[in-house]
Amino acid sequence: MAHIIVDDNEMLEKAIKRFKRMVEKEGIIREFKKREYFEKPSTILNRKKKAIARKLFKKSRKGRNDY
Repeated sequence: MAHIIVDDNEMLEKAIKRFKRMVEKEGIIREFKKREYFEKPSTILNRKKKAIARKLFKKSRKGRNDY
């Protein structure tokens, strides 16, 4: 849970920026967007497999350029 303490002499815009940074760092918005709609288990599995394949492809391509 992200929360900040705002001092009396702190500008509101600065406090909002700090809060946004904290929320992004904790991944709250990313998690919300991921859970916004129901996703079938097969779709989740396919997405993960594609991500792994993409990662392996990048890794193999990177290793090929080293001489």
